[in-house]
Amino acid sequence: MSISAYSDVIRNIPSFRRLWLSQIVSNFGDWVGLLAIYAIIQQFGQSPFLLGLIIIVKLMSFAFFSPIAGYITDAYNRKMVMFWSDIARAVIVAGFMLVNSKDVIFLTYVLIALQMFFSAMFEPAKSSTVPVLLKGEDLVTGNIITSFSWSAIFTIGMAVGGMLTEWFGFHWVFVINVITYLVSAYFVYRIEIPESAARQKEHVLEKKPIQDIINGFKYLKNHPKVARPALAKATYTSFMGGLLYLIILYSEDVLLMGSLGVGLIYSVRGLGTGVGPILGRKWFTNHEKWLSLIGFSMMMGGFFYFWMGLFHSIIVVLLLAFIAHLATGFNWVMSTVLVQQRTEHEFMGRVFSFEWLMFNMSQSLSVFFASMILEHKWLDINQTMMLFSCLLIINGIWWLFLVGKRDEKES
Repeated sequence: MSISAYSDVIRNIPSFRRLWLSQIVSNFGDWVGLLAIYAIIQQFGQSPFLLGLIIIVKLMSFAFFSPIAGYITDAYNRKMVMFWSDIARAVIVAGFMLVNSKDVIFLTYVLIALQMFFSAMFEPAKSSTVPVLLKGEDLVTGNIITSFSWSAIFTIGMAVGGMLTEWFGFHWVFVINVITYLVSAYFVYRIEIPESAARQKEHVLEKKPIQDIINGFKYLKNHPKVARPALAKATYTSFMGGLLYLIILYSEDVLLMGSLGVGLIYSVRGLGTGVGPILGRKWFTNHEKWLSLIGFSMMMGGFFYFWMGLFHSIIVVLLLAFIAHLATGFNWVMSTVLVQQRTEHEFMGRVFSFEWLMFNMSQSLSVFFASMILEHKWLDINQTMMLFSCLLIINGIWWLFLVGKRDEKES
């Protein structure tokens, strides 16, 4: 597909363009701010477990709030859910500037939990809005645009965040994060979302939230063609999550490059996740094969991370990280498109919240086990990376030959 096809979607669909711009600015602030949060823990906590704990609290908070967030997304105006989530996150991020000693480091964990509460509402609302604004092949194109933009901003944000945190300290980085949320809220407010008959029907959910949350889980149980792609990200991150945590310590203790090394590796990771979906769409046009190919992408990610654990050269590590995350990007975008294509509109928010619930729980457990292995010195950083890589490869084999093949047979 030509570049003009992607630019046409941005140019010709104003509401999608505003949603896209909202994502760009808020993601930039998130990635810049993430390294600042890591710097707080490393400066005042000085423990691999405490670093892992901030990641676990971040992920588990998102997971814990996901069911109610899915209900809110389906029950209320999705644009306003996104708008007020951005405003609330701007206020919360400003609170990180109060953390200035070991005595108040606990505040970092409280604030990250609150931030994730509103992120848990924003993300499914955004994912549920895209298929309302885009149809047919435009839906695939739009998801690739958002993924590539996420990756590009991730690349820039991590590189800039690493340098800003290293040079100016983390307090100024949080100021940038606050501003980006406010700009994002402005773009969201200008989005025009069509009110379809299905959307109007969703407002009856406001009367019985518990039952409607349960109905969302029942919908997934009764629709395995929806549940499988909704579980793809969680299955992938069950070991990739630990590997991404290990990269932070790998840069610090093995490469001896600190925040700058983390920023470089994460930037290359972002570049790979952006290019992966574009190549995947070009090479694999049959959507019914995508679920099986997600299993292959898990194997590919694990294979290249295994080799990362054997090298101490930043150049080699950057190359391997780029190739590994081509697969990550394919997994993310194609599973999202399959969920959007297969899910009834009135359940969209709850399905995406379930996806985020499983993704964050899976990643939390992955980070927890990786941090405990290092805390108790059962393995060193390189050995732990190779262990998690091998497990990810095994996970991919299972997905490819069992989950993917079963999905193809039901098509």
